[in-house]
Amino acid sequence: MLVTQLHLGEPPLVAAAGVGVHGVASRTDVFRLPELWQLHLYQYDAELIVDGTPHVIRPGRVSLVPPGTTVRYRYQGRSQHLYAHLRIPAAGPTRTVPVVQDAGPELPTLTSLLLQAITADPREPERTRAEIWTALWRIAQLAPAAQRPGPHPAVSTAIAYIEAHLAAPLTVPAVARAAGVSHNHLTRLFRAATGDTVVGYVRRRRLDRAHHLLRASTLSIPAVAASVGIPDLQAFNKACRREFGASPRALRASPRAADTEATAATA
Repeated sequence: MLVTQLHLGEPPLVAAAGVGVHGVASRTDVFRLPELWQLHLYQYDAELIVDGTPHVIRPGRVSLVPPGTTVRYRYQGRSQHLYAHLRIPAAGPTRTVPVVQDAGPELPTLTSLLLQAITADPREPERTRAEIWTALWRIAQLAPAAQRPGPHPAVSTAIAYIEAHLAAPLTVPAVARAAGVSHNHLTRLFRAATGDTVVGYVRRRRLDRAHHLLRASTLSIPAVAASVGIPDLQAFNKACRREFGASPRALRASPRAADTEATAATA
C-alpha cells in the first residue's frame, strides 16, 4: 500500500475545488500538479497509477496525492468525482495516510464536506478551508489503527476519564478500572505514551486548568481550586507556588503582563 505523510497543524489553502468529469474525450489522463495536493472522492470504477504503483478506483474511495507526483488514470467511460487541489502547510506532526483508501462509513460525511466546500468557494474561502480541513482530519482517521500513530486505547480512555473528573478525587486504581486494565499495566502504558506518570499527568492538568481560570475568568480562588480538584486552599497555594513560582492571587493580578510576555516570546 502506497502511503504519504500528511500535516494537519494548519488549515490547507484551497487552490480549486469542484466536480471533475473525465473519460469523455479520452479514456486516459496523465498529469501531475507540481505544487498542489490532489484530493479526490470517486463515484466510478477506474485504475489509478501513482508514480508507477497501481490502485483500483471504486465508488466510495478517496485518494490524496502529494505535490509533484505523476498520476495516470484509465477510465471506463464518463467518470465524475469531487476534487480539491490544495497547498498543505508543513505544520504540526505528520500522519501516515494511504494514497488511496475506502471512505467506508465516512463516505456520506466526506461527500457532504466536499460539496459544502465546493458550494462555498469562491464566495466564502474561509469556510471552504474549514470544510476541507475537517475532511482531511477524517481521511487521516480512515486508516486501520495499526497504521496510525497514537496511544494505546486504554491510555486514551484513561485520559478522557481524567479530563472528565479533574474536580473529583482521582486515584490510579480508579483510572485503571475506567480504562479496563490493571494498575501496573496502565502505569506502563501511560509512561510509554506520555512520558509521564498518571499522578504527574493529573497534577499537571489540574494546574494547567487552574492557571487558565485564574487568568481568564472571574471565578473566586476557592471556586477555581475546587473546580480542579484541590479544594484545600493551603494545598492549592503550595501547588501554584511550586508549579508557577507565584501564589494564586499573584497569578490573577498580572494576567495581561504574562500574556504580553508570551506574545513577545513567540513574535
